Amino acid sequence: MNIPLDLSWIEAVMLASVRMTAFVVIAPPFSYRAIPARIKAMLALGLGVAVAPRVTPGYVSLDTAGFIGALVLELLVGATLGFLVFLVFSAVQSAGNLIDMFGGFQMAQGFDPGSQINGAQFSRLFHMIALALLVTSGGYQLIIGGLVRSFDALPLGGGMNLADPAQLLVTGVSQMFLSAVQIAGPLIVVLFLADAGLGLLTRVAPALNAFAMGFPLKVLLTLSLGGLVIAALPDVVGSLTDDAVRLITGVK
Repeated sequence: MNIPLDLSWIEAVMLASVRMTAFVVIAPPFSYRAIPARIKAMLALGLGVAVAPRVTPGYVSLDTAGFIGALVLELLVGATLGFLVFLVFSAVQSAGNLIDMFGGFQMAQGFDPGSQINGAQFSRLFHMIALALLVTSGGYQLIIGGLVRSFDALPLGGGMNLADPAQLLVTGVSQMFLSAVQIAGPLIVVLFLADAGLGLLTRVAPALNAFAMGFPLKVLLTLSLGGLVIAALPDVVGSLTDDAVRLITGVK
């Protein structure tokens, strides 16, 4: 029995799957360690087959050296796009880290092997909430849609202009810090005012030793007002998802 094989189609799907695999390994929520590696590989291969109608028309089969070079380029492109998405959503984790630092939880810092995060309670909590919101709100579908559209700007084996990712990385880092301060800013201001108030109280009545009450007071304020920050996270994650898609589609 003669079964014809379209080698150009197979090569295109393999190259697309390599880009998808590099992206899935780095970008949230797919990069979470609790997701088995077998599932990630199946997802990447399935996405590579799904984009076949977009990438196979006009694809010309390459020789061995050209195909290996195209594989390396696709790996680089997928990793760059995944890191841009990771950078955007690091703002939520950074906001939790700021709250931990100003609220006095930084001493309970620990490493989470599932999310690969070294942080205290609010850092890990905010990261888990962001991942859950990405899945429940369908934000991951927008990210996958942006990744699929990247094949229009970055054809298979074509590489990319390194100036664009570098500029987007600088923009992404600045936006990450700005978003982190905006998320945690109100609670940080309250904690700063609490420290200032305790300092004034110590100056007025040194015998009270107001700073001995500072740690439990700041913990109480953080736990009491932290729910207000968490309530704002759905809108924040939605905005960050739009920023991630914009960064993915902006690479050329």
